[in-house]
Amino acid sequence: MNEKLLTMSGKQMAEMIRKGTLTSREAVEAHIERIQKVNPYINAVVKDRFEDARKEADAADRKVKSSKGKNLPPYHGVPCTIKEAYAFAGMPNTSGLMARKNIVAKEDATAVARLRKAGVIPLGVTNVPELCMWVETNNLIYGRTKNPYNTRRIAGGSSGGEGAIIGAGGSPFGLGSDIGGSIRMPSFFNGVFGHKPTGGLVAGTGHYPMAENDAARYCTYGILSRRPEDLMPLIKIIAGPDGKDMSCLPFKLKEPSDFSLKGSTVVYIESNGMFRPSADLRAAQRKCADLFEKKGARIREIRNPKLRYSFLIWSDMLSAASATPFGVMLGNGKMLNLPLEFLKWLFRASDHTIPAITLSFLEAVNKKAKGMVKKFVAMGHSLKEELVSEIGRNGLLLYPSYPTPAPLHNKPLMTPMHFAYTAILNIMEFPVTQVPLGLNEKGLPLGVQVAALHGNDHMTIAAAGELEKAFGGWVPPWNK
Repeated sequence: MNEKLLTMSGKQMAEMIRKGTLTSREAVEAHIERIQKVNPYINAVVKDRFEDARKEADAADRKVKSSKGKNLPPYHGVPCTIKEAYAFAGMPNTSGLMARKNIVAKEDATAVARLRKAGVIPLGVTNVPELCMWVETNNLIYGRTKNPYNTRRIAGGSSGGEGAIIGAGGSPFGLGSDIGGSIRMPSFFNGVFGHKPTGGLVAGTGHYPMAENDAARYCTYGILSRRPEDLMPLIKIIAGPDGKDMSCLPFKLKEPSDFSLKGSTVVYIESNGMFRPSADLRAAQRKCADLFEKKGARIREIRNPKLRYSFLIWSDMLSAASATPFGVMLGNGKMLNLPLEFLKWLFRASDHTIPAITLSFLEAVNKKAKGMVKKFVAMGHSLKEELVSEIGRNGLLLYPSYPTPAPLHNKPLMTPMHFAYTAILNIMEFPVTQVPLGLNEKGLPLGVQVAALHGNDHMTIAAAGELEKAFGGWVPPWNK
């Protein structure tokens, strides 16, 4: 195993490939070898394209020679992985739904096409929970994805396959999506970086399922990576309208170098008031605040009682904004018969996972409580106004990622609202970077969310870079 290659950023590899000190074939082979070694244990890559990737790498190397390393795309010859929920020509696009088991994409999703145009070489597609709507990655087509730091623990969802293979060293970065924490939870649990962009920054065309109406701004499409220096270049590559996703709006992104912690405000929230984070996560978050203060930021610790209702705000605002019920998506266009589906599940005859069936049931109950929905939608809007005022245009928010490090498999079924820590920031439409902060005593990744106001993606990514310098960032599992 070439450990040095397996710890590099994609940006670093691209520079070496252009200079001729590394071949694309070497980079691709090193990551294929790593995937073949770890995937039998973690089940992250559900369909590979290794032979095609090798051919593309050889073609990339010929292009380097013929061009003498000039006028090449920014990520020429660099390997990566793609979340299976994105259409990628010739690859499965089931999103973990049995009714889509035989679906193979005929063309690339917008984000996939833009990455490929930038020169990347995808090695395969990665696992998701059923219809991308649960905190643990498991479905009846591909099975369960496991955490590379401890296979008894979850990899998160819905970009769980991405988080696991990047955390395991099998890919330098990958494409994810996030409607309730689906980039950030896998990044957190697997000890890597992840960026959920500002709502409406990246077109979702070709992603299945695709959010509708206002919910299309709550669902964002972003990047998971082993190094933060890949986040902004890759976000810029995939950002911008495509003429198809009307929720995607143009606006100019700044560079991380445009932001300085000196003179900024950092709003510090230790808990949402409902689920207090574990002591190791609280200590890790406090270290971040202390570092930012040393660098000239003003730390303001606040509490907001509305955060206690984060799960209800998220679920009601998402439900109110969505045109198609989740139960209809599960039924592949026809509303699922929920009592029958529960019964079938009890006898192991259902085509659906219990988290998906339960979520559909809760949505149906919620739809009938129109007064409560209105109440929490209004609360969500007022919470956003308050947080925007507290954080300010030159401010950051430090916020927990989850109440605990990666839980054991199936445990989230007993604590289904714990993901409210990430979900509430989708409704706020804030850009958020998930930052790894080393490992705890059990060898599990620690981390924190860094958020900012609309359009300030560069600020959260800059903060992630500072935290990597101070605390080391991603810790390869072989260094545990």
